[in-house]
Amino acid sequence: MYSDWFFILLFVVIVPVLAVAPMMMNRMMGPHKPNPIKQQTYECGIETVGDSWVQFKVQYYIYALVFVIFDIEAVFLFPVAAAYGVLNWFAIGATLLFILLLADGLAYAWGRGVLKWI
Repeated sequence: MYSDWFFILLFVVIVPVLAVAPMMMNRMMGPHKPNPIKQQTYECGIETVGDSWVQFKVQYYIYALVFVIFDIEAVFLFPVAAAYGVLNWFAIGATLLFILLLADGLAYAWGRGVLKWI
């Protein structure tokens, strides 16, 4: 009846609509009453002192990336741990390869001195 390309075209048309529609509905229906107090920078309820745009060291972003890598590792290892009893040797080997690749990335970052808190 329909070809496979029809469904791909349907997704290409519907996905942008579903992404933009909530933003447009918010813009049209949401209240918009700006005032100077609402436009101020908010820092945990404390009045800001000086310029609110502060340049951070790039090293902090590296910490964040290393955290995200190991966070993703934990997410991928939970199903492996849950199904450990029924895994075959190929799945165990793939899991070990995954852990070794992440350990290699950690060793590289550690060796380059990225993880030293300065």
